[in-house]
Amino acid sequence: MKIEVGSVVRSKAGRDKGDLFIVLAVDGNYVYMANGDLRKVDKPKKKKIKHLQCSQTVSEFIANKLRTAGKVTNSELRKALAQVGGNDNG
Repeated sequence: MKIEVGSVVRSKAGRDKGDLFIVLAVDGNYVYMANGDLRKVDKPKKKKIKHLQCSQTVSEFIANKLRTAGKVTNSELRKALAQVGGNDNG
């Protein structure tokens, strides 16, 4: 499945291995992602796509909000991740 804005992804490598994130932007072979908890919206993580496992879930709320308003809040990201299966950061 193709990774797009709003996709829910799981990190396969690095110190954040196993954590869930939502993609905020795609830039070539990289994505910018955040989870609203350890990785905030104002400082998203830049990660190579090959180090991510893409779920088949796309948060339409987050994708639409990024398209229209251009930004989301940390609490909106946390709520979206909780709806798709929780955040494993805790």
